[in-house]
Amino acid sequence: MTNDTTTVPAAPHAQAMRTEHDCIGTMDVPANAYWGIHTQRAIGNFTVSGISDMQHPQMIRAYATVKRACAEANEELGLLDHERARAIAAACLEIEGGALADQFPVDVLQGGAGTSLNMNVNEVIANRALEIAGHAKGDYGYIHPNDHVNHSQSTNDTYPAACKIALVDALGPMAEETRKLSRAFHDLADRHANDVTIGRTQLQDAVPMTFGQEFHAFASFLKTDIAELEALVPQLTVLNLGATAIGTGICADLRFRNAATEHLARITGLPIRAASDPIASVTDMSAYIAVSQTVKNLAIHLKKAADDLRLLNSGPHAGFNDLTVPARQAGSSIMPGKVNPVIPECVDQCCFMVFGMDTTVTWAASEGQLQLNAFDPVMAHALLEGIGVLTRAMAMFRERCVEGITVHTATGLRYANSSPSIAAALNGEIGYEHAADIAKEAMETNRSVREVAGERTDLPADRLDALLDPITLSRRLGQTCREHR
Repeated sequence: MTNDTTTVPAAPHAQAMRTEHDCIGTMDVPANAYWGIHTQRAIGNFTVSGISDMQHPQMIRAYATVKRACAEANEELGLLDHERARAIAAACLEIEGGALADQFPVDVLQGGAGTSLNMNVNEVIANRALEIAGHAKGDYGYIHPNDHVNHSQSTNDTYPAACKIALVDALGPMAEETRKLSRAFHDLADRHANDVTIGRTQLQDAVPMTFGQEFHAFASFLKTDIAELEALVPQLTVLNLGATAIGTGICADLRFRNAATEHLARITGLPIRAASDPIASVTDMSAYIAVSQTVKNLAIHLKKAADDLRLLNSGPHAGFNDLTVPARQAGSSIMPGKVNPVIPECVDQCCFMVFGMDTTVTWAASEGQLQLNAFDPVMAHALLEGIGVLTRAMAMFRERCVEGITVHTATGLRYANSSPSIAAALNGEIGYEHAADIAKEAMETNRSVREVAGERTDLPADRLDALLDPITLSRRLGQTCREHR
């Protein structure tokens, strides 16, 4: 006989549950959860991305703000009594402040045009409002997710409203990071306003420019992007509250549309107004498309800057070697001493993701059959994800690359003086054909255009010096690059 000392683990305590019902039947919900049966069903239904709504905090905050404005409008119109409205508004304020952030677990790729998130928000607000009012979670006889929190509303008007406000919230930090990166390029340009290099077209030597002009161009791209980002706000603040299911306003008090719009404008401080055609607005995805295209264009500009820096950094012994980006890590597991431009490469990959975002938004926006576009959720997710990635990419690019660039001014001057293409400056004096011959000889004999032109033209030395001065050639339009502050 043997002694068996194995310990059998105690059975875990069963989680406390509460039972709720919907049009399909009943289901148990964790008793401590603020969500209800609709959310519980959605948790089991949508199991694809592993990314939940709570990972877009702008969206959760915005939805709570929309619900607060609606509660205030309903109270003002006498559709919701003061005590219930006060409890609902208090719950919304807590969520706007970041409370209950873990109570929004539904997958972002949810069917139903966002109904799951709307119901999730309604349930969480209702159950928290119940607690505030001294009732137990699930006591929907007093505050009901649909009858009270969702009064005069539908997913089809509140979800897009929350999406658009969330996008405004996300675009603010993006515009600020764009501004900081533009300033970093301007500062770099100002430091090298008088340092000449060679411009290149089709990756071939062209004519002189300054490093300052090259960096200033990046900053100018970004200034354009900032203006375009700011121009999105008026498009994103045309909302459709009170239009409910398909834009006819069914189940909503006729006064609610104006009241809710006014309350939301006051709360947010945004120029919110009601869409002029409520039915068209339900399926009009123009604002999402505008955001996507603007963010994509910013990504194109960032990719251009990152790619150019990679080229100008190439070598250093067998490449352009115009500049050096900061060394951030070893570049090879086999080649000692190799250092790669990893930050510009990371920026490129973020831009690729944004290009994919734009494709997703384009397809989803085009799927607005009949009176509803059911694909707001994937557009909201793609846009918020893309904006977040690109915003963080710009901060990284500025802090770990642009602000630490070392420009090789002597290399740039050598390139500018030795380029055969500088012979273009002689066209007006000796004609294109003669200048081309000089450029060809300079290239074949590995001499400068200035030297060959001194032998093959009758132009005085001081005239040749003036015509072929690279800094003068770079400023034909008077561009010095310095930002006017």
